[in-house]
Amino acid sequence: MKKHLTVGILAAPVVALAGLYGDTPDAKHAWAVHDWNRPKPAKVEVDAKGIPSDAVVLFDGTKESFERNWQSDKGGAPTWKCEDGMFSSKAGWGLGSIRTKAEFGDCQLHIEYMHPADTKSLGGPQMRGNSGVFLMGREYGYEVQVLESYYTSREMEGKDGYVDNYTDGQAGSVYAENPPMVNPQRKPGEWQVYDIVFHQPVWDGDRLLHPGSITVFFNGVLVQDHWEMEGQTTHCRRRPLKPHPKKGPLLLQDHGCPVNFRNIWIREIPSRWDNKTHSAMSADPEAVMALRRETAAKLFAKIADPKACDAGTVAALGEVVSYDADEKYRQAFLDALAAYKERKGGDREVKDLNGKLEVLVRNGVFGADILVK
Repeated sequence: MKKHLTVGILAAPVVALAGLYGDTPDAKHAWAVHDWNRPKPAKVEVDAKGIPSDAVVLFDGTKESFERNWQSDKGGAPTWKCEDGMFSSKAGWGLGSIRTKAEFGDCQLHIEYMHPADTKSLGGPQMRGNSGVFLMGREYGYEVQVLESYYTSREMEGKDGYVDNYTDGQAGSVYAENPPMVNPQRKPGEWQVYDIVFHQPVWDGDRLLHPGSITVFFNGVLVQDHWEMEGQTTHCRRRPLKPHPKKGPLLLQDHGCPVNFRNIWIREIPSRWDNKTHSAMSADPEAVMALRRETAAKLFAKIADPKACDAGTVAALGEVVSYDADEKYRQAFLDALAAYKERKGGDREVKDLNGKLEVLVRNGVFGADILVK
């Protein structure tokens, strides 16, 4: 019984109608809900190493990539050592921090680091392999702390030694602001992995629109969940947020400690606040309407005969009007609709067409009188 019913439905004639389906565009959204005309995202391939094809590889293990992408924080060649597929800071001050030659804004960052297995070479709480991943550089930056933090509390873990540390300064913390939610750090001598998503604060002149955020996966575990920044990186004293350039270098801190780094890549990502045509937060109504007019014109140009009175043409013109209620489009739709009502199709066709027209009624583009009786 079900089999025969299914076959009957599939065999019925189906009229190809326009993409009037979800709520229509409005002042903050240039696209309808479930809009068939909305551009598709670009294709990104991920290679066997897990690197997206649109990523900038900042270090692939070769000396060439190190020298090509990195420099001293003061300019000039970096003084860190590069060998055996990694580059390294060392114990004792003097090497200086290093930063990328290129600058980045909002981004997705992948970086791996390792501390020496022999913890006897490490010092007190903030000298146990201390470094830091500074997004936007040191002057304006936001730091995700790098530190040997496998054992963080003598009380919690029963380990002797000098590993007790302030929690907003251990590995995975947004330094001086927010500790990691949990501590997934591996033992010294094993590689640690950070995957970071960073959105910088958004300003309108001196007015803060959004504080930005940092999300951190530490060895695959979420430790910073869209943490909204309260200030720029500091030590001991709070440093409030302030406007700064939209791009800055990625900086790795020299804190006089031995730390190894490898497999570093970054993807620049758009800020939602840059979306001026489809966002309840940031859309510019003028930009929205300009894109709607452009879409309407393209759709109208695809209609073979706007004066035709078939259901497909009526729906296509209704879709055009949903983007732009310009008088020429409205009149073309109403004329085609009136002609169709004079010689309407079968019940199935009318039902399908009314399903499209009801979207226009529901969203106030037209009154219910447009429905085909």
